[in-house]
Amino acid sequence: MTATPEPIAGDAAGVPFVALPPAGGERPSAPLVVAWHLLDAPRTGAAFAAAVPMRDLDAWRVFLGLPLTGSRLPADGWDGLMQLAFEDAVLKLYEPVMVGAAEEFARALPRLRERFGIDAGPIGVMGGSAGAAVAQLVVAEGDAEVAAAVLVSPVVQLRRAIEAGARAFGFSYPWSEESEAVARRVDFVARAAELARRGPAVLVVAGAEDEPEFREPARELAAALGDRAELATIPGMGHALAEEPGTDPAPQTAHAAAVDRLATAWFAQHLGGRSAAS
Repeated sequence: MTATPEPIAGDAAGVPFVALPPAGGERPSAPLVVAWHLLDAPRTGAAFAAAVPMRDLDAWRVFLGLPLTGSRLPADGWDGLMQLAFEDAVLKLYEPVMVGAAEEFARALPRLRERFGIDAGPIGVMGGSAGAAVAQLVVAEGDAEVAAAVLVSPVVQLRRAIEAGARAFGFSYPWSEESEAVARRVDFVARAAELARRGPAVLVVAGAEDEPEFREPARELAAALGDRAELATIPGMGHALAEEPGTDPAPQTAHAAAVDRLATAWFAQHLGGRSAAS
């Protein structure tokens, strides 16, 4: 196993990132994997890079920060973010985070290619929970051709994710026409044919102990995508991939290490970013 290089922190078109260079060294032809973190732990790009670094992958790994997180948190920090969720979880939290991140990607990608001298080689996307919804939006709606995707504890159907939050925090979400439209947009079981037409190889990673509102849509998505998708279920894993508070880089947990191995192998197979360990 190669040593983990020092992460490169920066900003691409206003989007904060943490990048790790290819295991085989920097070069224009190297594949590129872009990743978005969870709103649960790990909840920043730097923390996600520590949890799932894919250190043996011969590809650039760039972990983008989600809107309203990290250095872009509301003035009251995570308390302010949670206040937005209680005011309107869909329109004030999930839509600006998920849709905003997908829109930012189009601006950030050419800056990242320029910054690291990457040609128009193969692209992979990875996300955890809300970040996985971003990855799916990029595949379904973006201009970039995505060859492979890894979706971890994914938000596949926003409506069901809202149901899980409502049960956990004891509230009833008041759906409106506007929030219903967002939920339809973030329903990738219903949009599976769109994802399949774009052609990426998709690995869906679910925790056996995750809530059914996440675990069941993940299984349904993998089934709907057919031969281009696989479902991997990790025993004992819940929703999060790191210990709280999940904002700073921390030692890799056993479950994150399992995700790391799966993601490394998937991207090595489908991007040509061979594993240095292979």
